[in-house]
Amino acid sequence: MANSTYDTQTEILDKAVLVSLITDEVKRSGINTEYSLDELVKLAETAGVEVLSVMTQNRETKDSKWFIGKGKVEELRAVAEELGANTAIFDQELSGAQVRNLEESLDLKIIDRTQLILDIFAQRAKTREGIIQVELAQLSYLLPRLSGHGKNLSRLGGGIGTRGPGESKLETDRRHIRDRISDLKRQLEEVTRHRYLHRERRQKSGVVQVALVGYTNAGKSTLLKQLTAADVYIENQLFATLDPTSRTMELPSGKEVILTDTVGFIQNLPHDLVASFRATLEEANEAHLILHVVDASSDMRDEQMKVVETILQQLGAADKPQIVLFNKKDACTPEQLEMLPSGEGYLKISSFDEADLLRIRELVQEHLSGDTLRFRLPAERGDLTSVLYRIGDVLLTEYDGNDVIYEVEIQKGEYEKYGHVLSEFTES
Repeated sequence: MANSTYDTQTEILDKAVLVSLITDEVKRSGINTEYSLDELVKLAETAGVEVLSVMTQNRETKDSKWFIGKGKVEELRAVAEELGANTAIFDQELSGAQVRNLEESLDLKIIDRTQLILDIFAQRAKTREGIIQVELAQLSYLLPRLSGHGKNLSRLGGGIGTRGPGESKLETDRRHIRDRISDLKRQLEEVTRHRYLHRERRQKSGVVQVALVGYTNAGKSTLLKQLTAADVYIENQLFATLDPTSRTMELPSGKEVILTDTVGFIQNLPHDLVASFRATLEEANEAHLILHVVDASSDMRDEQMKVVETILQQLGAADKPQIVLFNKKDACTPEQLEMLPSGEGYLKISSFDEADLLRIRELVQEHLSGDTLRFRLPAERGDLTSVLYRIGDVLLTEYDGNDVIYEVEIQKGEYEKYGHVLSEFTES
C-alpha cells in the first residue's frame, strides 16, 4: 500500500510592529511621513496583518547595517517580545543585508513597504496577465535580495512576503530565478501583444475610450458600476481593483464609449510593479479622455492628486484631456467642499447621486464632441470615407457629381491624428 503524506502546516497569523525611519533626506523630499505610516497601517490590514504597535525613529541618515539605529533594534525586540509580534514591517525599502541582519538579531519576519504592496497584489491578481505581472515584479524585487530573505522563506506558516512565486521557487539558485524571470517576460510580451491588438481593433472600429484613474480607494470601481451597471468587485480597502475592467457607457446622445477602470495608484508604488504593469496602465495612455477620480474627503487629497499626476507623467499620459472628479462629496464637510477647485474640468460628485452621474456623462460628451467640418471626397476614395466614419460622427451626406460631401463632427484629437490625409478635401 502506498504511503500517504499529509500537509500539517497551518498558516500563522502575521502580528506585526510597524517601523518608520525619518531621515533628513526624507524630510527634504517633502514626503508626509505621518500619512505614509498611516497608509502603511492600512496596507498591512489589507494584507491580513494584525497591527500591534507603531514605532518611529528620527536620524540624520539610515544605518547601513540595521537601517534603524542599534538602540532602536533593541527597543523593537523588546516591544515585539512584549506584544507577541512575529513580524516587523518597515515603511521604507530595505537592502538584502539589512533584512538578514535584522532577522538574525530580532528572530522576526522582516518585510518592507515594497514587499507588502507586492504581497497585496499577489493576493488580488485573478487574470493570467495579472498573475504574471505580479510574479515578475516579486522576482525582480527579490533577486538582488535573496541572501537576505533566508529565514523569511523557511519560516513555517507562509503569510505576507511568501505569497505569489512560492517558497520552492525562491529557494532555487539565481540562475533558475533569472530563467523564470525571462520566461515570465516572454509570457507577458505575448499577453501584451494580444492586448495591443485588441486595443488597435477598438481604435480602428472608431470606439472611443475613457479611462478612470486615481489614487487607490478613491471610488473608481463604484463609479464604474454606477455609470455602466458593471458587475465589479467593490470594497473599502486598498487595491480592491487590480485587473482593468472595461464596460460600455451610454452618453445622453445615445452614443456609446468604452469606460475602463484601472489599478489604483499609491505613493512609492514599487518601480518593479510599475514596470510589470505598464501594459495594463497604458489603458490610460490610449484613452481619448481621462477621468481623474479623487477622494475629496481625504485630508491628503492634494498629495494623492500629485502622486497620480506623477505616474501619468511617467506613462506619457499627462497631456491627455482630463476631467477631475472630486468624489465622495457626501462625506465632505462644507469647508472641505468650499476649498475644492471648481470651474471647467472639475466636478464635485457623489457616485450615488443620479444628477451627478448624468452630469459626468454630459461632460464626457462635451469633451469628446468636436468641430463640425465639411469634406468633399471623390466617390472612389472609399478609404478616406472609412476614415471619416472611424474618427467622427457623419451628420450629413450629399452627392455632387462624382463627389460626395460629408458633414462630420470630429473630435479635435482625432482630427490632429488624421487631418493630414483629409486636409486637402476639407471645405470651408
